[in-house]
Amino acid sequence: MIRRDVFQAIADPTRRQIINMVADQPLNVNAIADSFDVSRQAISLHIKILVECELLKINKQGRERYCEAKLDQLGEVSSWIDQYRQHWESKLDNLETYLYQLKKERKHGK
Repeated sequence: MIRRDVFQAIADPTRRQIINMVADQPLNVNAIADSFDVSRQAISLHIKILVECELLKINKQGRERYCEAKLDQLGEVSSWIDQYRQHWESKLDNLETYLYQLKKERKHGK
């Protein structure tokens, strides 16, 4: 079996849209599939990948299968992004300091 991770899951816009759809409330697989202009088989594959990445959980209720979001795994993405957020915040702070100094020098005619 291929080892999938959360980054692979969110790399695809269809999978991101599925996550958005079920983030607030579980939806049955047919309702999800009806929202896309691709085959049900393609949507089933996307759902399978999301389940493998532990971003979705399938609950069976009678003959229906409902997809429920499990968003805890997205914390891994947030942590990865945070390291770059800190980098860019530092760069912006340096720019702000530079612009302040430049403005101050121009004001004093230097």
